[in-house]
Order: sequence, then C-alpha cells, then structure tokens
Amino acid sequence: MHRARRGTPSLEGRRVLITGAARGIGAALAERLHQRGARVALLGLEEERLAAVAARCGDAPWASCDVTDRAAVERTLGTSVDALGGLDVVVANAGVAAQLPLVGGDPAVMERTIAVNVLGVYYTLRAAGPHISHPRGYAVPISSVGAAVHLPLMGAYSASKAAVEALGNTLRIELGPSGARVGVAYFAEIDTDMTSRGFGTEAAATLTARFRGVNRVAPLRLAINALEHGIARRARRIVAPAWAAPVLPLRMLAQPFIDRAVQRDLAAALEIARGEDAPLTTPQPEA
Repeated sequence: MHRARRGTPSLEGRRVLITGAARGIGAALAERLHQRGARVALLGLEEERLAAVAARCGDAPWASCDVTDRAAVERTLGTSVDALGGLDVVVANAGVAAQLPLVGGDPAVMERTIAVNVLGVYYTLRAAGPHISHPRGYAVPISSVGAAVHLPLMGAYSASKAAVEALGNTLRIELGPSGARVGVAYFAEIDTDMTSRGFGTEAAATLTARFRGVNRVAPLRLAINALEHGIARRARRIVAPAWAAPVLPLRMLAQPFIDRAVQRDLAAALEIARGEDAPLTTPQPEA
C-alpha cells in the first residue's frame, strides 16, 4: 500500500474515471489511486492491457473507447459512471504524439493528433462535466510543458497540448458556480512509451545530440506523485518534474532561447524527419 504524503487529503472512496488507462501515466495513476482507496474506472484502446490494469485495480470497470468518437465517449463514460455510482474526478489523459515537420510532413499526423488530443479531451470533459458538477468534483486534462515552449518536429503535439491547456482553463471558469474545480497537468519528458517512441527516432536523435546531458527523461513516479497530490487537493496546476514549474510563467522568455539553441542541427533533422517513418505513439483504430 502506497503511503500518502503527510497532510494530503484522503482519496478514500473517490470515484475516478481515467482515459488512456491501458499504459503509461494512465495505467500507473489508476494503480496508485486504487492503492489509496479510490474507486477507478478505465477507458482506453488496448483491451488486453486495460483488462490487466483493471485486474490490478480490484477488477475495476473498464471499456474499450476511441476518444475521437463522441458517441462512444458518451456511451462508455455513462456506463462507467453508473458502475462507479457517480463521479468525482475525471482525468482526460488519452493522447498521442509523433514527430511532424510542418513543411513536408504527413498532414495525417496533425489531423490524428488534433482528433485525439484536442477533440478527445473535449468529448471527455463534455461528457463528464454534468457528473462532476458538484462541490467535490474535479477534472484534470493532461497538457504538457510543450504547451508553453515549442520545439521543432513537435508542432502537432505542442499545438494540441496548448489547446488542452485552453480547454482546462475555460472549463475551470465555467464549472465555478457548481463548486467543481479543474486542474491542468503539465509534464516534461516522462519515462513512458510515448516518450521512448515519440523521441526514439533518427531525426530526434540528430536534433538533441548536443543536449543529451541536459535533456533527461524523468521517472514515471514523479508524474504519478504529482497527480496523486494534485487530485487529492483538487489543485489548479500539476507539474512534474519540479524544474518545469518556472517554465510556465516564463514561457515568453524561454522560447527565444530554444529557437536559437536548436539551429545548428535543425536542417539535417528536418531532412531526416521528412523521409522517416515515425508512427503515432499509441496504436490507433483503423479508419
């Protein structure tokens, strides 16, 4: 049993729905919250993985759901809420990433990234909103430090996560009268399949070769610790690792530095990326 931080409010009995729960942050968060006494329901694409996570969470309810399908989100979320007997927290975690040169890259990458990361989050928050509109309610859309500072090859991902940040900030205002709260989560590179697949390309290696000693991937537990603490407190902002927190308010100062820092190897990286097969980080349903 994982011990909560001293002074952290109890998660015992809180009813939590998590999208993208088959792997990575979603799966690890489900297990942590279950250990803390929360009741979780899981949505995702990979049924075998979801079933295994659900089994580790006390046979939690789960359902296969493509978050880009609004009707499917409404249906499966409603069924999950019924199974939990209500809803206190929704974590809109489902997301994808892939490198994309904005000029010469595959527009399908942009289209699918926006469909999953933006419309999928919107459909999830829209469907969950009525259920969490009470004084204990809380929503956490998962954004990224990439919403604040932008890197080459990550235009689709950064654009989508900036949109997620905007959705979260807007929802916070709109749910205010109900007593519900909204917190936006911002993570830098965390040790998940998304990071290893999304940045495990030749183009990314070329672009970041000079920064390998600086650009370190953070352990998954840091993100899960931050989420656990943030959900317990219904925090406005959740950030991991800790060094990323100052980047958010200083984004306008940080961006010009990044623009200059990546120039030396950028032309070569872009040329590689235009010819490289770099699939989305999570297998997607057939069109």
